Amino acid sequence: MNGLIDNKSIIGIFLELEGIPYTLTPLTGGITNTIFRIKSDLGDWAVRFYGENTELFIDRNAEAETIKLMAEIGISPKLIHFFPEKRITSVEFIDFAKTLNNDDFLNESYHKPIMDTIHNIHSSDVKLSRIFNPIIEIEKMLKILESLGVDLSEFDIDHSIPQLHELDQRLNIPDNQYVPCHIDLLAENFLSVKHPDFPTGLAVIDWEYAGMAPAAYDIADMLQEALMPNQLEKKLIHLYCKGNNENEFWRKVQLFKPFPDFYWFLWSLIQKEISKIDFDFYTYGKGKYKNAVQNMNTTLDSN
Repeated sequence: MNGLIDNKSIIGIFLELEGIPYTLTPLTGGITNTIFRIKSDLGDWAVRFYGENTELFIDRNAEAETIKLMAEIGISPKLIHFFPEKRITSVEFIDFAKTLNNDDFLNESYHKPIMDTIHNIHSSDVKLSRIFNPIIEIEKMLKILESLGVDLSEFDIDHSIPQLHELDQRLNIPDNQYVPCHIDLLAENFLSVKHPDFPTGLAVIDWEYAGMAPAAYDIADMLQEALMPNQLEKKLIHLYCKGNNENEFWRKVQLFKPFPDFYWFLWSLIQKEISKIDFDFYTYGKGKYKNAVQNMNTTLDSN
């Protein structure tokens, strides 16, 4: 993708830049899209060129809708461009922001802002068009892999899927209890900012997978990305729950933990087949599968 991005192609996409000086800088960190920063007198933009075939599992219209809605409530940077026919989305680039990492999740000064930000997402009145039912989304990913002819014999899928269904039955959360969720709350999707548009001091980016989903799934996903000590997990959930039904929410989070790992395991195997980004999707996915199986066995034995 980088080799195709030059001044001629940029002007062809962003017609308003013709005759205006601008800088074009590649950004690192994404494993779904290729990302650039474009800065000019017209603004500062983070521009995402969609990864190959990502429409298999990403609804770009739903993503753009979500960015707009989350910007309105002080969570996301503003949407600047949405060109699905050109496979491009841009949002405002927030200068002087710090991208968080897993070590920052161990820093007590970030705990309340992180959990307040997530609580603000979940408790908002925003209604997203996409419904993310974890077990249904996992089955969709399996169908994509089947359509791609991927050999899954290395993994005990036939044993794992019934286990996930059993956990889903124990959770038994109807979709009328779903709330707006990010679905991909890894540390790097949080930006520490000093900006009046973001009251918690954090902005959240990358809304590609967002939808209405169980709140406990979103938290479970975050915890499985950060892999923090158990006592810290409990502290964060205490901050999130604000004294309301904390023990029950903790139980649901534990039951949900295998789901995001299994989802991202399947996602990784799809990306291995379709992506042109230089990343070891197989090893990443295999680690997710191992975590999912371990959590399923532990959870089924203890609940």
